Amino acid sequence: MRKPHVKHTFRLDAQLSRLLDDHARARQVTRTDVVEAALASMLSPDHEERIEAILTKRLDRMSRQLDRLEWHVELTNETLALFIRFWLTSNPPLPDEALKAAQASGRKRWHAFIQSLSRKMEAGPRLRDELSRDIDR
Repeated sequence: MRKPHVKHTFRLDAQLSRLLDDHARARQVTRTDVVEAALASMLSPDHEERIEAILTKRLDRMSRQLDRLEWHVELTNETLALFIRFWLTSNPPLPDEALKAAQASGRKRWHAFIQSLSRKMEAGPRLRDELSRDIDR
């Protein structure tokens, strides 16, 4: 037997009303059941704690994602710095007469590099997959 109900009359925004209808139809329940469940959840004494738990879980996940991002940025910075340092110490400056040919060759090699990088980003295994590091401590 159902509990006694008190009739309430209120207006809903048209979009919200459509969402209510869709939700009730999808769950095969009445709109009253949906509204009652929503109000019971919203007005329950532990509503704030549940919201806090949900937000805490989401913030923890975002924190782990930021930790991974920070690690990858640090790896990229160190890799670039190491490469530049190696390049500058291993390659003497070019004489002026060889500079134009080197620049033309550099442009050609740059375009080939960009094409290779594009293919790698679209399909190939990523460096992050090749590195093993467990960030969850």
